[in-house]
Order: sequence, then C-alpha cells, then structure tokens
Amino acid sequence: MTADIVPLPRKGPEPSIDPMLELTASGMNQVNQVILDRMQSEVPLIPALAGHLISGGGKRLRPMLTLAGADLVGYSGTRHYKLAAAVEFIHTATLLHDDVVDGSDLRRGKAAANIIFGNPATVLVGDFLFSRSFELMTEDGSLKVLKILSGASAIIAEGEVDQLTAQRKIDTSEERYLHIIRAKTAALFAAASRIAAVVAECGEKEEQALDEYGRNLGVAFQLVDDALDYDSDAAKMGKDQGDDFREGKMTLPVILAFARGDEEERAFWKAAIAGFRCGDEDLAEAIRLIGKHNAVADTRARARHFAQRAIDALSIFPDGKARQAMAQAALFAVSRGH
Repeated sequence: MTADIVPLPRKGPEPSIDPMLELTASGMNQVNQVILDRMQSEVPLIPALAGHLISGGGKRLRPMLTLAGADLVGYSGTRHYKLAAAVEFIHTATLLHDDVVDGSDLRRGKAAANIIFGNPATVLVGDFLFSRSFELMTEDGSLKVLKILSGASAIIAEGEVDQLTAQRKIDTSEERYLHIIRAKTAALFAAASRIAAVVAECGEKEEQALDEYGRNLGVAFQLVDDALDYDSDAAKMGKDQGDDFREGKMTLPVILAFARGDEEERAFWKAAIAGFRCGDEDLAEAIRLIGKHNAVADTRARARHFAQRAIDALSIFPDGKARQAMAQAALFAVSRGH
C-alpha cells in the first residue's frame, strides 16, 4: 500500500522546533540528570563511550515527545522523567548498534563511537544502555508502560533485521520499505508519545491519539532522513552523504527512481544496489537520476502526508501551547534540509 500525498499549507513563519524545546526545557533538565546518573559505571569505558554519543548534539526529540505529551494531557507528576530517559537510552543503544552494523564513520558530525572505541565495546555499551532502560521501566512499576516500551524495543530490533535482509535487494517494494521504517523508527516515537497518556491515567482514546501522533511523526521523520541522503551534504546531516547508497539500502528515493527509470537506468540501479557501482561518480549518477525522476521531492511529499496525519491525531485535545508545539514539531520534521 502506498501513501496518498497530501500537501501541507505553507503559510506563516518557517516551522520551528523551538516551541517544543521551550515547552519541555524544564522537564528535559530532569531527564538529562537521570541520563547522566544512569550512564555511570565502575567500568570507565562505559560512561566514556555512552557520553561520546549522548553528548553528541542530538535534539532528543523522542524523550521530548513524552514530556510534551504529558503536558498535553495535564499530567503534573514526575514519573515521566525516568520514562523519557528510558526512551532515550533505547534510542541511543539502537544508534550504537546501527553504527556497528552499517560500519558508519560519522554520527551527528562526529566520529562514530565504533570508530573510536571499536565494534565490540560499542555493541556491549549498547547492551548496557538497553539494560539501564529496562531498569528505569521496572522502577516505574506500571506493567502497561513496561509492555509498551519493551514491545517497542522488540519491534525496533525486528525492523532493523528486516532492513538488513532487504539490503541490496532491488525488488524491495514501497510497501515493505514503509513496513521497515514503521518498525525501526516509528515504533519508538509512538511508544514515547503513548506512555504520557498512561502515566496520566487517561483513557484509551487519548492513548491511541498520542500513539498515532508519534507513529506518523516517526514515519515522516525517517522519510526525510532518507531523502537527505541524496539531497544534502554531510555538514548538514552529520553523516556522510550517500551512506545509504553505498550500503545498498533500498530507501524510498531509490525505489521511486528505479520504478520510473528506463532499461539503462534500471541496469545502473541493479549494479549499484548490488555493490558493484558505489564510487563517488556512481553516487553522483544516483543523485542525478533521483533528481530526474523527482524521487526526493515525492519522498518529501509522502513525509508531509504523514506529518499531517500526526497533526490530525492531536485534534481530540484542547488547543494550547503543548498541542501547538507538537504540531510545529511535525512540520519542522518535514522541513529539514530545505
């Protein structure tokens, strides 16, 4: 199943993450303190390696979703701080493991942890952070929260394995691609958002609305990330341009360009995705073909569709600073690189 493309209105000021940052600033100080406390260990390599990535400049959007969601539903307790930290630990662990699997050189504009510390240490510290996240979940005491976050962790792992098995397979469909990114990226966005309603003891309607918001935002976010691999440079993205291309990942820009190409172009894509044409000149040709067939523009259009679905999911909640900040975050996610 492919997505219907729904253009978002482009009126007023440029979308910004600032309202979300302002809304969650005080709470994120609490979350960051939990993160700093729980990444400590008597084994010096663990905080050194974890700190290398955690201090790497990411916006920590996922834990911010938990805090913003809690504000949206009027929660005034403190349980969400530890849970937001657990969300960030899950995310950080997956990044560490991803960099080893992908053989990445850069992460957020810095040398990836595996380049500095080696693959074995990076994998093991990722395992440590996963364990810390489960400690935080169990300390919360809610079986429902534990089920949501542990379930998301399993789905993320399944998505990563699914992506690995689809790697270098030119016949990967758009439907399978969307299935992969819903698992490897959107599942944690959804869980991070939903648990806010759980700790606030909201009803199923509110839980589902926040789940839908996070899930659609996560799909939109990943679509734009995949577009940026063929539409930006390493300085903007914090990674090497063309990483997905060299690794033979069948992302949506490639899927669309291959489907729309002539026989000669399809032959190029088959060789490139198989790993036989992955030099700088080949990357330039890939970018040219993707541009020729509007594959990046159409990938961004699909991202806007999912961003609108995320915004629509918030409609059951009263208008206010939290709802507006979360809507702005969705618009910002799809405006990156423009």
